[in-house]
Amino acid sequence: MDRRTLLATGTAAAASLWLPGCSGAATSAAPAFIRRDGQRLLLGEAPYRVVGANMWYAAWLGANAPYGNRPRLLRELDRLQALGLNNLRIMAAAEEGPLKNSIKPGFTLPDGSSNAALLEGLDFAVAEIGKRGMTCVLALSNFWEWSGGLQTLLQRVTGSYIDMNDPAHPWPAFADATAEFYANPQAVELYHAHVRAVVGRTNSVTGQPYAADPAVMSWQLTNEPRPGGSDAAIAEHRQAYLDWIAGTAALIRGIDPNHMVSLGQEGTQGCNGDAGLVAAAHEHVDYLTAHIWPLNWGWVTGDDLAGTWPAGERLVADYIATHRQLATQIDKPLLIEEFGFPRDAEGYGPEATTQFRQRYYRTIYDAVEQSWRESGPIQGSNFWAWNGEARAAHEDFRFKDGDLAYMGDPPHEPQGWYGNFNSDAAMLDVIRAHVAMKCEGLQEPCPA
Repeated sequence: MDRRTLLATGTAAAASLWLPGCSGAATSAAPAFIRRDGQRLLLGEAPYRVVGANMWYAAWLGANAPYGNRPRLLRELDRLQALGLNNLRIMAAAEEGPLKNSIKPGFTLPDGSSNAALLEGLDFAVAEIGKRGMTCVLALSNFWEWSGGLQTLLQRVTGSYIDMNDPAHPWPAFADATAEFYANPQAVELYHAHVRAVVGRTNSVTGQPYAADPAVMSWQLTNEPRPGGSDAAIAEHRQAYLDWIAGTAALIRGIDPNHMVSLGQEGTQGCNGDAGLVAAAHEHVDYLTAHIWPLNWGWVTGDDLAGTWPAGERLVADYIATHRQLATQIDKPLLIEEFGFPRDAEGYGPEATTQFRQRYYRTIYDAVEQSWRESGPIQGSNFWAWNGEARAAHEDFRFKDGDLAYMGDPPHEPQGWYGNFNSDAAMLDVIRAHVAMKCEGLQEPCPA
């Protein structure tokens, strides 16, 4: 029998729960899945507080292929488990095609066929996450180009595409063009084909359907799906966007009624400040998500963090407050499932210090812990991202096709920009201190 932490809700309930990873017969009780109850996440009847990280590349490491590295994946998961993390957000999709800076290989190849080795890499990663008593959020596509994403699906139908950061097509051309996906039935069907294949998949490592695996916390429609970049495009695509969300959520639940469905949206920043659209977008999913990127959004300046952090900190607090209010309004949990900050002086290597990143993480964690104490809607967070033992392969810190030192910074970004290395002692201390607060004040048993 493979060791996997029993996902229990207390001593009495634990005796009757099925133990995932067990090769023998299951007990009469069904496994416990994380679920929503109003603004809370529950595992059985116990609160489930998320203390997590983003590790998009887990399936690539898990692949039994030249680009995989299963021994490293096991080491990284052991490190994250030792930190006390209980949730990882990973990619369960990548659409290989002509876009620059997209990771290769993809889950689907340029002709649309599936990459069996990468799917089996996902199986291995999910199995190992489950063995450690952790859960995962599985993202089923990407709005951005670094994993191909919705723009690549459109390209397979229309034959044309726009690259992100192409000087000939400055912002918001890429976002506006990608939002055309939602109203393109052929492109949506290509996406839905992958959704059906993954959500309905049986894990080749465990022999267990994904739909029956308590290691899955939720299926996520897409990483950061935006309805457009310009106000005009958002208005044009609004209904198609909402219809796509509702239709895909229904598709997933028809295949897998056991697991939650999430959207993966940034929040108001991804809707040009339209809080009403954010609320509408979360009508058919189980919880609200918010992503917070102070440097990317111009709230701080990388070469003047000392001077710009005070104002940036206020904007971060305001953004959290806005989304906490939205979660209360729609009576659903809120997860701050992406938050990232540069190293001091915007260095990339592990030798660069993290004084301001530590302040930023504490700002996020303070808000989460306050919500825990007050029984508020913020149920947890996932920092972006885990670099672990990976180090940049090139002096310019740029990812090149064929590089295998995957880290939390995806291939279009400087390697080391936002991720935490296994040697970042001060950052790991901040994370450990937050993990230590996970069970504070709970009257019920605290799941792992």
